[in-house]
Amino acid sequence: MNKVLAVIRREFIERVRTRAFLIGTLLVPALAGIFGYLPQALAKRQSATQGIVLLDAASGSAGADADSALAGLTFGSGTDVHPRFSVTRLPASGRLAALRDSVVATIGLKDGPESAPEGVIILTDSAIASGQLTYLGSNVTSFRDMNLLDSTLEPIIREARLRSLSADSAVIRAAGVHFRVDATKVTEGKVTGQSGEASFWLAYVVNLLMYMTLLLYGVQVMTAVIEEKSNRVVEVLVSSLSPFQLLLGKVIGVGAVGLVQLAIWGGTGFYLTTALGPRSTPMNEVGGAAPPAFTMPAVSADLIIVVLVSFLLGFFLYSSLYAAIGAMCNSQQEAQQANTPVTMVIALGMISMFALINEPSGTMARVLTFIPLFTPIVLPVRYAIAPLSVAEVSLAALTMVLAILAVVWIAARIYRVGILSYGKKPTLRELARWVRTT
Repeated sequence: MNKVLAVIRREFIERVRTRAFLIGTLLVPALAGIFGYLPQALAKRQSATQGIVLLDAASGSAGADADSALAGLTFGSGTDVHPRFSVTRLPASGRLAALRDSVVATIGLKDGPESAPEGVIILTDSAIASGQLTYLGSNVTSFRDMNLLDSTLEPIIREARLRSLSADSAVIRAAGVHFRVDATKVTEGKVTGQSGEASFWLAYVVNLLMYMTLLLYGVQVMTAVIEEKSNRVVEVLVSSLSPFQLLLGKVIGVGAVGLVQLAIWGGTGFYLTTALGPRSTPMNEVGGAAPPAFTMPAVSADLIIVVLVSFLLGFFLYSSLYAAIGAMCNSQQEAQQANTPVTMVIALGMISMFALINEPSGTMARVLTFIPLFTPIVLPVRYAIAPLSVAEVSLAALTMVLAILAVVWIAARIYRVGILSYGKKPTLRELARWVRTT
C-alpha cells in the first residue's frame, strides 16, 4: 500500500506544481466571470448621444409620435442621464429622394463633422401599411440599437396602421398588448426563478466541462505511460512494485488532480451564483422589449456533488482504457490513432446533450444514463436540467462501479504485459491473449 501511495503522491505533486495547472485552475473561473458578465456590461455601455434624422413622408401623426418616442429614450442613471438619440425630424412629402440622398451623403464619413447623424429613418405611408421601415446608418451592426428602434417604433407603426383602418381606441389599446411565453424552471415542486435560457447554459457548461476533463486527464494518463515506457523508467518501477500497483497509483494520482481542479471550479461557480446572488440583465437595458432576460444559472451544492462523483467514476473508467492504450503503443503517433474509438465515445456522450435538452426524462435519456461509457456525461447534464431522484443517481453510479471493475480487470492485464512489450503494435488477437494470460 505504501508503494501505491508513493506513486499517487508523485503523480499528484508532479502535476499540481506545474504552471499549466495553476493557470488553468485560476483562468477558467476568471474567464467564466468575464464571459458571463462582461458582454452584458459592454452591451449596456453607451458614451454619447447618437444623431438620427427622421424623414417624415407619412400622413397623420405617426412621424410626430416616432419623434417623441425616440427623443424620450435615455441612458445612464441618477444625475448622469443623457438622451440616447438626438432626433431631427424633417417633413419629406414630395422631396423624399432628394432629402434621403443628401442625408446619406453625410453618414459614415472618415473626416465628417461631429454633428453628422448616425443614421436616417424613412417613414412613409407604404412603410406603415407593410410594417417595414427603412433605416440607413453606420451603426447597423449594433444589435442594441436595432432592437431598440424595433421595439420603440413597432407600437407606433401598429397604431398608425389601425387608425388608417378606422379602428376605435379600444381596439388600438388591445392590439398594443405584447404576447410572449415567460418560461421559468420548476424543481422539486418549487419555482426557481431560473429561465429556460439559463438552464440550457448550465447544462451546456456541465456537458463541456465533463467532456474536456475526462478527455484531458485520460490522455494525461496515456501520455505518462508512453513516456515511462519509451525511456525505460517503467522497467525500474516494476522491479519495486507490481504493474497493477503502478496502474492504480497512476490513475488515482492523476484523478486526484482533476478532482481538485473540478472542486475549485465548482466551488467558484457555487459562490458566484449563490453567495453573490443571481445576476440578471433586463432586456430593456440592452435594447429589447421584453422585461426579463438572461439570469445567470444557480449552481447548487448537490449538482457539484453529482459532477464530482461522475467525473471520479468516469475518470477511473476512461483512464484505465487510456492506460491500456498507452501500454500497447510505443509512440505518441501510435497512441493518437489507437485512442480514437475511446475519444469518439466521449464525443458521442457530449453530442447526446442536444437530445437530453428536449426530453431530459425521456426513454433515450434514461437508457443513456445506464450505459457506463455515457453515464459520466449524461448523468450530470440531466441533473443540471432536471434533478433526478436519489435512487436513479445511485443506480447509475452502481452501474458505473461494476463497469469500472470489469474494465480495470481487462486493462490491468493488458497493462502488465504491454508496458514491457516493444516493437510493433499488438493485434486484437494478441491483446486477447494478453488478457487470458494468468
